[in-house]
Amino acid sequence: MTAISLRLPDHVEAQLKEEARIEGKSQSEIARIAIVEYLQRREKERFMAELVAEMRTAYSNPDIRREALEMAEDLVDDGLDAVIAAERAAGIDPDEKWWR
Repeated sequence: MTAISLRLPDHVEAQLKEEARIEGKSQSEIARIAIVEYLQRREKERFMAELVAEMRTAYSNPDIRREALEMAEDLVDDGLDAVIAAERAAGIDPDEKWWR
């Protein structure tokens, strides 16, 4: 495992020490977890940004937009049918008002 050195503002170091004490872990372990979580979050954010860019490009094409909307409507209808079937199988009346 590679060792790194970093400088932290005093208040961040104090928070890190306190968190390590509360969690019963070393400061290195807390920092390692935080770095891994940060890297995973950034990877997901980049993926989502790429996905949004692709969707915007695709939706600018009227044929692709129409096909995507049709697929979404089919998915919603099929998904709702599956929920209703599952409720009936569980003995729940899907038409019964359950909210106030």
